[in-house]
Amino acid sequence: MSTEDGLLPVVRMWTDGACKGNPGPGGWGAWLRAGEHERELFGGEAQTTNNRMELTAVIEGLRALNTRCAVTLHVDSSYVMNGMKSWLPGWKRNGWRTAAKKPVKNEDLWRALDEQVARHDVQWVWVKGHSGDEGNEHADALANRGVESLRD
Repeated sequence: MSTEDGLLPVVRMWTDGACKGNPGPGGWGAWLRAGEHERELFGGEAQTTNNRMELTAVIEGLRALNTRCAVTLHVDSSYVMNGMKSWLPGWKRNGWRTAAKKPVKNEDLWRALDEQVARHDVQWVWVKGHSGDEGNEHADALANRGVESLRD
């Protein structure tokens, strides 16, 4: 496993969510790479939303790391990216309420994501979905395997 400045293991991660109907059956996928090592994770839920699957993919990917890591995290979800880069601090300040004083949707997952992000040094990278990015395409395929796993 490579390390950043010899301190933290370096991990590149791509995550994606999929939903067949919104709400409907959904899946999530995460592809993790560290040096020569790689790991594929996926799962599904019978009744969910695309946003919940996008969040779950990131949570489960970060949760799979046993030690603090320097993570370059690639997501194609504007919802996840905006939440982490813009909205989360205000939600926490406002007692998990939006600027309009309404409860934050998917609060359970945002709290879990906040907890997982705190365990690592995360650099967020937004990628356009279905644009040929190898990691994003791989994570998308894993998310679809998550949906398919519900049929087994």
